[in-house]
Amino acid sequence: MAAKSFLSDMLQRIANAGPFLSSKAAMTADQLIPLCKELVGDKGEASGLKNALKILDIYEAATPEDRHGFFVKLAAEFGVDHSALSKAVADWKPGDHAAARKLYYAAEPKSQELIRRLNRVPGATARLVNMRADLLGYVKDEPELKSLDHDFQHLFSAWFNRGFLEIERIDWSTSAEILEKIIAYEAVHRIQGWDDLRQRVADKDRRLFAFFHPAMPTDPLIFVEVALTRDIPKSIASILDQEREHIDPRVANAAIFYSISNCQFGLRGISFGNFLIKQVVAELQKEFPSLHTFVTLSPVPGFRRWIRSALETNDPLLKPEERAILEQLGEDKVPPDDFVAPLAARYLLNARSSKGSAYDPVANFHLGNGAMLHKVHANADRSERGRSISWGVMVNYLYDENKIEEHHQAYATDSTVAASSEVKSLANAKFKKVVMPQAKTETA
Repeated sequence: MAAKSFLSDMLQRIANAGPFLSSKAAMTADQLIPLCKELVGDKGEASGLKNALKILDIYEAATPEDRHGFFVKLAAEFGVDHSALSKAVADWKPGDHAAARKLYYAAEPKSQELIRRLNRVPGATARLVNMRADLLGYVKDEPELKSLDHDFQHLFSAWFNRGFLEIERIDWSTSAEILEKIIAYEAVHRIQGWDDLRQRVADKDRRLFAFFHPAMPTDPLIFVEVALTRDIPKSIASILDQEREHIDPRVANAAIFYSISNCQFGLRGISFGNFLIKQVVAELQKEFPSLHTFVTLSPVPGFRRWIRSALETNDPLLKPEERAILEQLGEDKVPPDDFVAPLAARYLLNARSSKGSAYDPVANFHLGNGAMLHKVHANADRSERGRSISWGVMVNYLYDENKIEEHHQAYATDSTVAASSEVKSLANAKFKKVVMPQAKTETA
């Protein structure tokens, strides 16, 4: 660790040595691009470090308009060298492994080498993750930037692979810097200040685990919050309520993953969750060998979005009676539980995205990791967010150690959703006449 710190300090001194353009100087994308070309062609280690630091500093001081312009120029001017690629294609013959490798390297865009050289600066990895977060803000509306984003994603997939990640348990003795970030990054159930955080990380029947990368040691990549319970909970209140019953974790029968938060927007598309869950299961079993039930209590963020789409497109998953009730209901009232639960079960089992995977992103995540759709709970999340995304519906996904691979393979092969008989029966239940609410609104 000391040697690593010494090397980083030395590289930082080299990068900062000598005169260079102030990062506060106003520069446009046109002025920044030549510096990038100089960096890619630079053979000197010290001059390259200084140039890379200069580029990062100037980029971070630039206006959003100049950052956007920089990405557009980068995508246009740092692509593949087509003449070199044509020559490599001409030189390749079937069975010629050396020529195949030359072809592979010739096909690499110059933007990837630029990103690698920028990453030589100490602390640059986090800065590049933030740079990609900026880029993602433009990609949706500008398809020509997708190739540049693929370059970032390709390199990040290698830099952030499982072998580099370190799992840590977060508790009340963890540094305040990291604890503050846990509060800020919580994306599922907002942490209501330090007292709320304390019960999530300090109570004996609670655990919080996070993945870190050595290049970003104080910034979690993803974390999962765990409740150790006697039973599988039916609502999030039973977990988050400060007046809840506390138990000795040694008598717990189940580990409940009730919140999984990705922390870095710039790492979108880089999957950590499957590694994290498996590692957390291993950590918990090491501490509590008799613990064998691992289940989530998950939100259903795509449910009401799908409802709106299904009404507009006459989706056949909606029964005529349900359509009539939903159109009568409008946006401002919450349907009865015995109406919502069967509809949610049918949605989770059958609604598909354009890629053929589960429409619901949380369902797709857990099913892809080999979990089984275990139970559907109506009115399980009474928060404003819970009402707005799913009318309060939450779901248990069960991770059965003996079936994970089987379920994963079936879902990966043909999008088969592993589900309990209870969920299947709920989804196929005959429609029952429901009593419509009179004035129940979506308040927490």
